[in-house]
Amino acid sequence: MVCRESLYEQIAVFNWWQVVKALQKAGFVIIRQKGSHVYLRDANGRSTVVPVHRGESIGKGLLKKILHDTELENDELIKLLH
Repeated sequence: MVCRESLYEQIAVFNWWQVVKALQKAGFVIIRQKGSHVYLRDANGRSTVVPVHRGESIGKGLLKKILHDTELENDELIKLLH
């Protein structure tokens, strides 16, 4: 079993587009983009926002918030990202 901190560190190297693609694989759809933020929602009503900052990776704090919003587990997201 890998500790939580190392999971977040492993995922933190992914950019916004990779996270959006992973969420789409999990059933989320882009409902709109406003400025530098992409809004996603799934059929169950869960939603989240992913910032679109080119050249920057998703930080572990933001990733933690996205996981909370989407009710996905760390392992699920890692599988979707790879």
